[in-house]
Amino acid sequence: MSGLVSLAGWSFLPNLVTGWAQSIYYSLTIRAGDPRPMPGTPRFAEHRRRIHMLVVSLYLAYTIYEADYELRRAGSFYQDLGVPLYATDRDIKSRFRRLAALHHPDKAGGAASGADESAINAYFVHLKTASDTLLDPARRFAYDRFGPASVAWATNTSNNGQHRCTTIYDFVAMGVRLLAPYYTVAAAALYGLGLMGYLTWGRYERWLVLTGVLVFELYSISRPYHPYILTDVLNPLFALLSPQHGAYLPFQAIQLARKLSLTMYIGFSQIGPLLGADTRSGQIVTADSEGNDSGPKGAADPALLAALDRLENTSRSLDADATRLLEMEMAPFVGQEEVLSNVRGKIKEWLVQNTIRADPMVRDAVGRSLQRRRDAPAGARGTR
Repeated sequence: MSGLVSLAGWSFLPNLVTGWAQSIYYSLTIRAGDPRPMPGTPRFAEHRRRIHMLVVSLYLAYTIYEADYELRRAGSFYQDLGVPLYATDRDIKSRFRRLAALHHPDKAGGAASGADESAINAYFVHLKTASDTLLDPARRFAYDRFGPASVAWATNTSNNGQHRCTTIYDFVAMGVRLLAPYYTVAAAALYGLGLMGYLTWGRYERWLVLTGVLVFELYSISRPYHPYILTDVLNPLFALLSPQHGAYLPFQAIQLARKLSLTMYIGFSQIGPLLGADTRSGQIVTADSEGNDSGPKGAADPALLAALDRLENTSRSLDADATRLLEMEMAPFVGQEEVLSNVRGKIKEWLVQNTIRADPMVRDAVGRSLQRRRDAPAGARGTR
């Protein structure tokens, strides 16, 4: 989950691409000589908001395609042997005998060089490992759910202080122990970044995504059969859309789900705040920039807002009371303009004498002015 930590500084590249895309959009949609929307106008800000959302969406879609491509390129033991996911032991043995007849070092080596001979030996060992893994029920169960890592669990005499895995229970226990740190770090990263004010938009949805991936992984590694979403939905859909696309194994679906969760976190950070952004001022104003959402900038604590509201109401009440008291004091002089003018003058003089002249800075300035007059030579201007 190290990708979570870098989400805060991820927005530079999309912003740069958004500027290029907006320039290209205007060059294609606005005829030569017609004025383009200028930065700082509502129309320009709205176009930038939509183009930025499109750029980020396309990038996230590409990351999903790239993750799928990497999984298909890595392949699986089934693809290497050329057998379907539900091949029987008889099918696997028959297929391995055919491949062994072609790729056995004694038959495929011949006059090959040292480097080629080493590659031939390594490939044959890989085929032998794939065949042995799929012919053992426990190891096949583990491979479908944990991938190539389970091969080491079955062949090593010690796995982090644990004995070699031989039963389904051993493999599941080992897998659960290894996935616990991943989700612990992921949960700590989400909580820590949220506590510091980042990843605020869609906070509930982020935890929901993380919980969903965890539940899917636990379900996939603990059931004796493949998840129904793979056998009945995803694999038939991929076969329909692309016949060359191989069927997913549970461990491949888990890897894709983890990468998809990171993609969704980026979408929450980059696209989420823009969905309700206001562009009427000529700027893209999101909830974070308005201070309506907690974040590293303009964080708004509900308790602090409530206290500020109470303070504002109190000051308004005191102002209203002072105004009413002043009106009551001036009530006897209503209609007597001469008296009111005299009172206003006295109040002004009182304010000057007791407020302005009592200020230390004013008194210091007056003192320095008088001192300069005393130090001036006799007959100089300004001394009288």
